[in-house]
Amino acid sequence: MQPLGILVFASVMATLGLQIILESVRTLIHTDNNFHLTRDQECWVMGSCSRSLFDVITNLISLIAALLANYFDDWMDPVGAIIRALYIIRSWSMTVLENVNSLVGRSAAPEYLQKLTYLCWNHHKAVRHIDTVRAYTFGSHYFVEVDIVLPAGRPLQEAHDIGESLQEKLELLPEIERVFVHLDYEYSHKSEHAQAHS
Repeated sequence: MQPLGILVFASVMATLGLQIILESVRTLIHTDNNFHLTRDQECWVMGSCSRSLFDVITNLISLIAALLANYFDDWMDPVGAIIRALYIIRSWSMTVLENVNSLVGRSAAPEYLQKLTYLCWNHHKAVRHIDTVRAYTFGSHYFVEVDIVLPAGRPLQEAHDIGESLQEKLELLPEIERVFVHLDYEYSHKSEHAQAHS
């Protein structure tokens, strides 16, 4: 749910950013608005920006734009608001792009797959071959599929215990949500899934 929540929140932030841009453009068009801060309002703006550490850049833009508008020209405040809104939209867009990959089942990086392959190969002396290792995103974690090859004459109970202990070992990794281990006795075959769909 984390990536989905981020997407929803990012949509809200982008909508607010667009609303700020529209209001700022409207303010720029209607030049009869006079921007003036009283001494108390100026102190309040400076104090609120210094207390809020949520985003230093957006607070700094707001503070500079308000002070420039107060001391020089009115149009500087809406322009500062537009810059701030564009920065917020850009920041949340980058966050969305990072989290969309978590929702679409993107494959893990090759280095991570190599790490999983190494762990599988060294898991038990009976492992003869690693047929397949896949890891794909599921939210902020990975689903992992592993096909290992054991000797053909291995008793079912021993083969089961090897597969189950490998599953438990891999699921201890913090990035992994769930592991599926498939046991086989040979690896020179065509994939079962490919045969089923051909």
